[in-house]
Amino acid sequence: MESAAERRSSGGVRFRRVAILGPGLLGGSILLALRERGIAEATALWARREEAVREARERGIADTCTPSLEEAVRGSDLVILCTPIGVMADLAARFGPFLEPAALVTDVGSVKAPVVQELNRALKGSNGTFLGSHPMAGSEQAGLDAARADLFEGAVCILTPETATPQAAIDRLTAFWSALGGLVRSLDPATHDRVIARASHLPHLVASALVNLVCGTSPDPLQFCGNGFRDTTRVASGPAALWREILAFNRGEVGEAIEGMISQLQTARALLQTPDDGRLEAFLAAAKTQRDRIGQGRGHGGV
Repeated sequence: MESAAERRSSGGVRFRRVAILGPGLLGGSILLALRERGIAEATALWARREEAVREARERGIADTCTPSLEEAVRGSDLVILCTPIGVMADLAARFGPFLEPAALVTDVGSVKAPVVQELNRALKGSNGTFLGSHPMAGSEQAGLDAARADLFEGAVCILTPETATPQAAIDRLTAFWSALGGLVRSLDPATHDRVIARASHLPHLVASALVNLVCGTSPDPLQFCGNGFRDTTRVASGPAALWREILAFNRGEVGEAIEGMISQLQTARALLQTPDDGRLEAFLAAAKTQRDRIGQGRGHGGV
């Protein structure tokens, strides 16, 4: 029987069985949060590699750790894809036949329009309902070693429902991420990709470009870099293969975001070339005013 403490921690949300597909930072953190908050009666973790399955079993991170999609998904009323974006559709086509009636399927990818389209196609005819999620709680760290139960606390989580998405699925998934500590927002898939291209994907490219610029100026420039450089470029330490995939899946919106960034830099250059330093200060002050709003009840997050 659920204790009063578990009910308070979970916000009253309860799933019979939650299956996590992918044992990385986000998948592992979800499992830790589920265990800590008592949101699921049982959990399952799928991993492709036997070594990853063995490590997960040794850690006791889930009730069932398996390389079998069927074993992970059967009996689960919530299935969460925590894999690279490029393999999600193939996995969904493979596990779709094993979904329970009215099972809810979601993902944690940071690109949505192509994922939503492909997942809906892959799950057509199955028992499952797909609704995209994007918990903005990643970091430059990766893997199960970096997982922690409080990763989603205060982090924005964006749901991407479509016109045909059942309200019951939206309510259920909203309650799930809220119970993990997330601040749930909603955007349609295309708007999500446009917004996140500028708020998350472009910053990674800019950080990478800045590192490449600085490190190309002298034999050992990093010995002269302080906290400002570290803070500005932290995200550039993220896994290159992961970010290559993210940027490739959202290349159109990221390309437009780059054009906008070039325009901002051209404005800054023009201000530096004029004797009116007041306009330069106004440019910086406008950015400071907006930047200072972060953390004022607006959430935080990563990719």
